[in-house]
Amino acid sequence: MQKSECQGDMRLKNRVTGNCNQRTSANPRITQRTAVQRSKSSSSASSPESARKVHPRPSDKLNPKTINPFGEQSRAPSAFAAVYSNGGVPCRLVHGSVKHRLQWDCPPENLPFDPLLITLAEGLRETKHPYTFVSKEGFRELLLVQDAPAKAVPLLPRLVPVLKAALAHSDDEVFERGVNALVQLSVVVGPSLNDHLKHLLTSLSKRLRDKKFKEPITSALQKLEQHGGSESLIIIKAKIPTYCSICC
Repeated sequence: MQKSECQGDMRLKNRVTGNCNQRTSANPRITQRTAVQRSKSSSSASSPESARKVHPRPSDKLNPKTINPFGEQSRAPSAFAAVYSNGGVPCRLVHGSVKHRLQWDCPPENLPFDPLLITLAEGLRETKHPYTFVSKEGFRELLLVQDAPAKAVPLLPRLVPVLKAALAHSDDEVFERGVNALVQLSVVVGPSLNDHLKHLLTSLSKRLRDKKFKEPITSALQKLEQHGGSESLIIIKAKIPTYCSICC
């Protein structure tokens, strides 16, 4: 009886030991396979490409970073830039060692002011080279031709709103170009500008609050009075009461 019980205990022990050994021998393979799976899962989760595939963000589709509707590349060219690129402005910038100049396709006196003068005035609002130089210098040189008064006066109703936009621009350099163009126009058209002067003085009045513009604006107002006569003084004083006449 005891021998039978001992043999039974031995078989039970061997069976338990065998099972333990089997599990133990299988454990390295299981552990290795589990480690590999975890490694793949970890590397897949850490990969930006896989992360986008597994968990795409709604914002990636709605607002992709590669598209910026307000960026420089997506922005349509300005009217002046488009006209200039298409050859609509009959002059080109010539780079000099000391200063730049314009080269006209034909003498400016042979060119029609409509719509060239207005186009150049629109270019005063440009902030990039070469448009800034071409517009301001082209405007100035076109007004220097002999019959400029006769050609410019009929264009004032269309020209003044464009100059007004330049004077109201937030960019300081654009504003300065607008002031210079206004003075150049006043020299050419004289008192004919008075009927439109009140529309241009509002922006000058606002900029007078800035100390750096006080002197150039005052000088411009004096020239407007000089070329516009006594009527222009009344208009200027109505908009800018602090202005002192050149006659004082």
